[in-house]
Amino acid sequence: MNEILLTAVWGIVMMLAGAFVKNKSIPKYIAIGGLLITIFATCRELYYQQLIFDIDVKGMLNVERDVSFHLTFLVAMLVCTLFYFLLNGRDIEKVGNNVSEYFALIFFILCGVGIVASFNTLLMLFIGIEIISIPLYILTGADKRNLKSNEAGLKYFLMGAFSTGIMLMGIAFIYGGNESGSFFLDKINLGTGNMSVLTTIGLVLLMISLSFKVSAAPFHFWTPDVYDGAPTVFTSFMSTIVKAASFFAFARLFDNAFGTMQVQWQKLIVLITAATLLIGNLTAVFQQSVKRMLAYSSIAQAGFMLFALFAMNGKAKEGLVLYGTAYSLATIGIFAVLIKMNDYTIDGFNGLAKKQPVLAFAATIFLLSLTGIPLTAGFMAKFYMLMAAVDRGNNIWLVVLAVLCAAISAYYYFRVIQAMYFKENNEVTAQQEWDVTPSFKILLLVLVGIIILLGIFPNQLLIDWLWY
Repeated sequence: MNEILLTAVWGIVMMLAGAFVKNKSIPKYIAIGGLLITIFATCRELYYQQLIFDIDVKGMLNVERDVSFHLTFLVAMLVCTLFYFLLNGRDIEKVGNNVSEYFALIFFILCGVGIVASFNTLLMLFIGIEIISIPLYILTGADKRNLKSNEAGLKYFLMGAFSTGIMLMGIAFIYGGNESGSFFLDKINLGTGNMSVLTTIGLVLLMISLSFKVSAAPFHFWTPDVYDGAPTVFTSFMSTIVKAASFFAFARLFDNAFGTMQVQWQKLIVLITAATLLIGNLTAVFQQSVKRMLAYSSIAQAGFMLFALFAMNGKAKEGLVLYGTAYSLATIGIFAVLIKMNDYTIDGFNGLAKKQPVLAFAATIFLLSLTGIPLTAGFMAKFYMLMAAVDRGNNIWLVVLAVLCAAISAYYYFRVIQAMYFKENNEVTAQQEWDVTPSFKILLLVLVGIIILLGIFPNQLLIDWLWY
């Protein structure tokens, strides 16, 4: 609750700052200050259940029972956003003149993240998804001088509107199909009997809509073009915190509202997971642009996060928090390095280790984590997801497929590492002037340290420390 209130208020503060602050560097510090206050208040709520305002939400948000899980997730996402601000604050300033407004939109997105992490009713799910989506349409098309950004913004808006219509249709069918005639998840919660026709249609429509939001195959086709066309600094945020929050909402809805009927819809999740793993990894292999490769790899990573819905057990919940954190940190890090490059192709990374050894080392760790190499957070995140699926005891072939796809991902991630360490500089890299400050390098190394520590002590640093 604290996170929702503070991010909404701070979004308004950032809008007012845009009217009164003319220096483009100051909004970044105001945003970082607001985010630190939000992190502190959310941690206070997690440990001491202290709310800034005791508001009666009529049960529409989960503020009383089993709050530690979603608050743990929110703290992790806020910390990831803090690193995003620290690493990319200067790059956000370069997108355009409306710097304060960009930060305001990000805070409104974080408000939506808080809602989708704690909703108790389908209406709040819809509101949260829309609060996340609408600012993203604006950020995607923020670079008005770039036709690719304009095209990406329009495409994202059209696809988002289409998936929202499907979601509303699904909510309407669910409302009409449950005997209580309620939007509340505990009232929708179905028994072990056969679902009615209306409920079945509503469930499938909700699954399709949320698959659009998390870019799961075969509803992923908007992702590469939107991620590639959007300003790179906003692609970083879109493919990390936003994707993780959408997955959290996906898992929360199907666990709380349809969990007892999992046997009847699990086959659909199995098919979507298998298709997402295969399409994401196989298409990433053929990409020459690192930015576009990361877009396809984000689809592949979505395949692993779908194991949370497939398994729907304690390990899956812990794994989803860990996976969202590990994936977000590594992806924010690799995008922070990518933004500093003039050439986004794989050849643009040729010889980077000789020109910028710190950037090359950090990028290597981030890519190893995304691959799932041991001693990185990405390995433990994948391990938790696969263990959750094994504990489920059925469809073991899906676990084998996930391991094979992880091996395929090593190929396209290691191509970038090979270019950095074993190829000579090309002309673009050799002549590039690097906008890299010592503080930026230190932050990258701190991020590297966190990823390695999470890979060695995932329980102590995340799950046991936050979610108790």
